[in-house]
Amino acid sequence: MADIAPDNETLRTALESLRLEGAIFFRAEYTEDWAYESPTAAELAAVLAPGRDRLILFHIVASGACTIVLEDGQRQAAHFGDVIVLPYGHQHVVHGEDPANEIPPITSLMDPPPWESLPVVRHGGGGPRTDLVCGYLVSDDPLFDPGLAALPDVFVVRPSGPAAQWVRASINYAMDGGPSDDTKPRLAELLVKEVLQTHLATAPAADQGWLAALRDPVLAPALAAVHRHPGRRWTVGDLAEEAAASRSTLDQRFRDLLGRSPMRYLTDWRMHIAKDLLANTDLTVGAIADRVGYDAVEAFSRAFRRLHGLPPADWKAQQMPGS
Repeated sequence: MADIAPDNETLRTALESLRLEGAIFFRAEYTEDWAYESPTAAELAAVLAPGRDRLILFHIVASGACTIVLEDGQRQAAHFGDVIVLPYGHQHVVHGEDPANEIPPITSLMDPPPWESLPVVRHGGGGPRTDLVCGYLVSDDPLFDPGLAALPDVFVVRPSGPAAQWVRASINYAMDGGPSDDTKPRLAELLVKEVLQTHLATAPAADQGWLAALRDPVLAPALAAVHRHPGRRWTVGDLAEEAAASRSTLDQRFRDLLGRSPMRYLTDWRMHIAKDLLANTDLTVGAIADRVGYDAVEAFSRAFRRLHGLPPADWKAQQMPGS
């Protein structure tokens, strides 16, 4: 894994201890116009990991660009070198620049398992091409518990520096016929840990015991409530009720494990979500403000600027290619 700052040593150690199992399981060559729909989490797990009810899914954009859309309308755009992660394996549609009128299930485009070699899906209308490398993982870690909602339902990571070079090397390795059966699981594990490191390094508690807090009997239910409903008008009393603890106990646990008060954590988490939405969606500043619990755009903009140094619209403009 790429080198990270000393203050993220806890994060690196926690990620290295994650137990993940899985593999890259197919690659695809799509040409415009194209689209496909994934199976449900349970259906896919039944095929790839019997006995599990859901998987961690990831898609690497090896060339071109695509958009991923969840059932509830959440969408993310991704381009060459990006890694799309669905930590809870939600059913989704992926399409190109011009979505096809028909959206076939991905299972109709490939031979059924077991596969003797890495399957290759070829589908589309013959226009500009997008290549994807797709994989899955399973884990019992609380980080991937949908009840805690520690991660967004879908997020896109754009590795930079040494991490980007490592991801590109992984793409090339998979595209050149795919890794061996012995290497597939390790490659998938290392790749997902790399992108999680990049994503979590910006989380508001990454410099403290955030992953440990997900296992804490007091903090876990409070964090789950905040993560599931960041737009709710929470009070310390509300969160203490969720945690079945006194307000003083809850406050002390937040300060001991996360280095901040419950309300500071709530604000930081909201700004973390807002930053992700600004970078990866077309939502307006007003829509994002409402989603993260602000009645007034001005109040949201002030909070965002205090944390990131720029108003939301200006920060978003700086993220555009060529800016």
